[in-house]
Amino acid sequence: MNNRYAKDILVTKLVTLPPHADVFEAIELLLKHHITGAPVIDVTGKLLGVFSDKSCMTVLAAALSKGGQRDQIGDTLPKAKDIMVTRVMTITPGMDAFEAIGRLLKKRVSGAPVIDAERKFMGVFSERYAMRVLVGAAYDRLPAMDVSQCMNTDSRRTIFEDVDVPRMIQMFVDDYFRRLCVLRNDKLVGQISRRDVLCAARKPMLLTDSWRDSVRDYENSHEDYRNTPAKEVFMVSTFMNKNPQTITEDTDFLSMAQIFLNTNNRRLPVVRDGKLIGQISRCDLLHAVYELITAPPDPKPTMLYVSGLMESSDAPFEGTKLHRRK
Repeated sequence: MNNRYAKDILVTKLVTLPPHADVFEAIELLLKHHITGAPVIDVTGKLLGVFSDKSCMTVLAAALSKGGQRDQIGDTLPKAKDIMVTRVMTITPGMDAFEAIGRLLKKRVSGAPVIDAERKFMGVFSERYAMRVLVGAAYDRLPAMDVSQCMNTDSRRTIFEDVDVPRMIQMFVDDYFRRLCVLRNDKLVGQISRRDVLCAARKPMLLTDSWRDSVRDYENSHEDYRNTPAKEVFMVSTFMNKNPQTITEDTDFLSMAQIFLNTNNRRLPVVRDGKLIGQISRCDLLHAVYELITAPPDPKPTMLYVSGLMESSDAPFEGTKLHRRK
């Protein structure tokens, strides 16, 4: 692809957190800036970890860890039917996968439910599956396909309208899903994201003093957090991902795509000498690859190829326009 690198698309204006930030203040920061995660850095700019909406779910699960606490707060929290978003962008199983990717990027959403003509839920077409399509088209020269051939059909991501927020929090902790599709008689009636759950749960929890005791007890009993020093119990450093996968500014597009395909990462911090210089999200890379593949042909076409990965005679591109087999 006349090889492109992280430095060509990395985002440098980022919201960051210090490791000693209070976890509930960090949750508020993510919600305020409408972001799903923030790098955690020290005063020198060294990357220490990432505090994400997945981390937030663990914080909320800790706050609800006591039975009494769960009952006290749980009774004040709404059900799925009360917080679900009913105006949801959907995709049909017969839609061309490239058209579906274009819709995700245009609407700035990380995934969309796939439904048939009667609104029966079929699966989810997400950024991760979109990445598979683009990598397959750009590097493996796979033929065009429709959404039904490349969607996630895992039924664990579906819930019913009467599911409560504590149950949803636990589902988000246990799995990698970023959204839950709400069904009624197998038909889609709404969708709930991690952000929706955070918005619904944060105020009742902040209004009670007992949640801090629950978080402390959770850390003392949970293997990943056991023996956390008292002064760090409520710090971002305790709940962040301490070993985020990172890249350098010279990491190429294909290497980044493979990371996103083979892991649940949604963002890759870009570091230089251990210090954060930027970040690339799965969406950033999708935009870049999609634009390269769908760009108008060069008036003077030249063969493009992935340097070091294939010979120019095997290149899947002519100019910058992909020739997909029908």
